[in-house]
Amino acid sequence: MIRALSALVVAGVLSGFAFLLLTGRYRNDGPVLVTLSANHGLHAGDLFVIAGWAVAMVAVLVLTVRPGRRDR
Repeated sequence: MIRALSALVVAGVLSGFAFLLLTGRYRNDGPVLVTLSANHGLHAGDLFVIAGWAVAMVAVLVLTVRPGRRDR
């Protein structure tokens, strides 16, 4: 139970940070790859944020699904 709750907290925080990075402006935005509207688009720098988020979510999933160590 504590493992699943911890995974939900970590996933929520990571998703929140990724959302803030994707919607904000930062130094390494890079060129616009896909225009979504007049003021929004997918920048080259966003690909690194998305890739990092995906790797982190897989790690959280592996830690949650993997059977726990049983002490004897």
